[in-house]
Amino acid sequence: MGKSKGARITITLECECRNNPQADKRSNGISRYTTSKNRRNTPSRIELKKFCRYCNSHTTFKEIK
Repeated sequence: MGKSKGARITITLECECRNNPQADKRSNGISRYTTSKNRRNTPSRIELKKFCRYCNSHTTFKEIK
């Protein structure tokens, strides 16, 4: 039998500029980060401010499936 997954899972964060076509972008592309979270402590989707190289600024990154 294998071990259970546990509480910590890997998630993907995606920039909100992908859904906002009016944003001033340097070039087309999707900026994504991967991180992990504890699903017992944070059951909802998280939002973090990270640097987007396509927006050339710090923007909100939202968790995607």
